[in-house]
Amino acid sequence: MAVMEPDTKPNWDSLDARPLPSWYDESKIGIFLHWGVFSVPSFGDEWFWYYWRTGAKQYVNYMAENYKPDFTYQDFAADFTTDLFNPNEWAEIFKASGAKYLVLTSKHHEGFTNWPSKYSFSWNSMDVGPKRDLVGELAAAIRNRTDIHFGVYHSLFEWFNPLFLQDQANNFATRDFALRKAMPELYELVERYQPEVIWSDGAAAIDTYWNSTGFLAWLYNDSPVKDVVVTNDRWGTNTDCKHGGFFSCTDRYNPGTLQKHKWENAMTIDKYSWGFRREARLADMLSMEELLSEVVSTVSCGGNILINVGPTKDGRIVPIFEERLRSLGQWLNVNGAAIYGTSPWVYQNDTVTKNVWYTSKKNSQGSLDVFAILLQWPDPGNFFLGSPTPTQNTEVTLLGYDTPIKWTASAAHAQGITVLIPAIPFNKMPCNYAWVLKLENLASLPRHYALDEY
Repeated sequence: MAVMEPDTKPNWDSLDARPLPSWYDESKIGIFLHWGVFSVPSFGDEWFWYYWRTGAKQYVNYMAENYKPDFTYQDFAADFTTDLFNPNEWAEIFKASGAKYLVLTSKHHEGFTNWPSKYSFSWNSMDVGPKRDLVGELAAAIRNRTDIHFGVYHSLFEWFNPLFLQDQANNFATRDFALRKAMPELYELVERYQPEVIWSDGAAAIDTYWNSTGFLAWLYNDSPVKDVVVTNDRWGTNTDCKHGGFFSCTDRYNPGTLQKHKWENAMTIDKYSWGFRREARLADMLSMEELLSEVVSTVSCGGNILINVGPTKDGRIVPIFEERLRSLGQWLNVNGAAIYGTSPWVYQNDTVTKNVWYTSKKNSQGSLDVFAILLQWPDPGNFFLGSPTPTQNTEVTLLGYDTPIKWTASAAHAQGITVLIPAIPFNKMPCNYAWVLKLENLASLPRHYALDEY
């Protein structure tokens, strides 16, 4: 891993020139956790407080039907018990998922900190609710029991913090909230827990209000994680998809085409919420086929994917989320070579056949292996791929299947390969979805303009 020299300046030209530590691109898959006081009502989504307070009918009616009139959002915190939270169990689930990094919500827009922050008096996980350091406990379990990189999400703004609201009313000519609350919390998080990912969100004002460039210069030059930390792009209302480490752009960002800058698809297994919600139905959850389609299309186009699950107020990863994560890990046990450490190929998806995505990786001999990931299993017989061009030395294998796959060059086209799909018995199929053909010794193709980015 490259060591970063301490010469990054507090301006975007300098900050943007810092290379991403290599572990991030090689990892490809992360787990996102949205967990906080919003996990107590666990209704609607994690913006519960905002929607309730601003008069959204669904939330107002829910509170009127279920709580006494003088109940406040702060009253929910006492029921954020986390009494069933076992960080070692979580670590085992995340390890089994095949994810290589983890991002825990340290503070969402509600302002409640999941660690005993000295900048969030009486509104943190040690003073009220869990009476535990949730960030610290999970960080320790992840580091002691896995090789997963630990990171944190942090919301810069808070919906209803009086300091923020006053600065906002002053058109951000004053910076009391940034100076006294938001930025001190970030320094505290880094120095106390040494996260390798800082996933910023909730900028709500331009970068100069937060002094984002000053913080990032310290992070890259002088912090305890200066050589390994990665950050996203949400450091001001003027920085999304423009400045920072990797680009997260918008929620569930998946452009479907190769990007010139490293990017991340932060997405949810629950299609409608980042936090846990009790009213969710099975149909609201991504199927494994849908989840793997997101994984494969993201990685093929040079992105990482950050897969979100919402823990419960008592600290459980509910079975539907656990099942999806463990199934993902089982798939990666067979097909991880087509994901981890790969680069985009010249083609991202096949030029002829639908539902085929490509990745590539240099092998130990220095030549390029290409992986064709089939989202649908074809009928036995001839299966044409329009993008790869074979040589007489080309070899085709199905990951997880011992018998080499036969192929022929296209008689009708200068480019393309016809793969003979065998009739494989059900009990011999390597996996249940998203099958991977490994193509070795293909004809050389011109490099794509953006491959040097990865």
